[in-house]
Amino acid sequence: MPAPRAVVVADPIDRAALDRLRAADCRVVDATAGPEALAAALPDAWALLVRSRTRVTAALLDAAPNLRVIARAGVGVDNVDLDAATRRSVRVVNAPTAATTSVAELTVALLLLLVRDLYGAIPETKAGRWPRGVRGAELAGKTVGLVGYGRIGREVARRVEAFGATVLAHDPWLPRSPDHVPLLPLDELLPRAHLLSLHAAANDANRHLLNAERLARLPRGAYVVNVARGALVYEEALLAALDSGPVAGAALDVFEVEPPTRRRLLEHPRVIATPHLGASTPEAQTRAGAQVAEELERLLRGERPLYLVNTELATAP
Repeated sequence: MPAPRAVVVADPIDRAALDRLRAADCRVVDATAGPEALAAALPDAWALLVRSRTRVTAALLDAAPNLRVIARAGVGVDNVDLDAATRRSVRVVNAPTAATTSVAELTVALLLLLVRDLYGAIPETKAGRWPRGVRGAELAGKTVGLVGYGRIGREVARRVEAFGATVLAHDPWLPRSPDHVPLLPLDELLPRAHLLSLHAAANDANRHLLNAERLARLPRGAYVVNVARGALVYEEALLAALDSGPVAGAALDVFEVEPPTRRRLLEHPRVIATPHLGASTPEAQTRAGAQVAEELERLLRGERPLYLVNTELATAP
């Protein structure tokens, strides 16, 4: 009887998912303690289960000669060298729908904090001041521009429309709108967006998508929210736009370098900064664990995964 296949868990994951894998006759190896534990476990790994902390590089793949699948318990796979994995015929699967609700809700929370100027009023009140007077505005009647109109973007649209906002979207990967929300070229969307929210993937083409030139196209008093990936925003340009340009405030859950090192951005009085919390709800983590466990179960049975990222390997044995 063959030995159970080793699933190496590099990052902490929902316990129910681990129990499910053990029940599927996998040997679950806990390598979450750090690089040394991971290095010791890699030679026997059939599957590697990661979240966003572990970077799956070509060198890491070289240390795992028996690896056949990388399971990312989340949406983005920018921490995985897809080209190297594909060259090695290592399938990469993810959990694309797990965090949709959590990220959409965080987006709306940040939009409301910005437009109502609550991020300024809260610390002032806690400091003993009483900052009454007219401040902030309503979300109703504003135009929210969404850059990226996949699952999360569409959920954000549904929620902000309930507040009476108008939604416009940009997504070069969509040939037509999947619903009633108009799709526009980015340079046409920007001048119309009172609030701009980023939901695009991180790749070479999108690096610094929101640069100085595009920030300058926003209407004066606009707000920017980024809950997607830090590389989408050129942070120095955003700082300049906050200081003397059109941007009245920004809410950032992600940064170019994490933990972030640009203290002036973090400490800017018109910036809300949170520590990459978009998917950090128990509900999202439970769903992520369940989805990647299901994918590994399918592969153990010799079936095709539903959420294969490197689709070139769809017909691989």
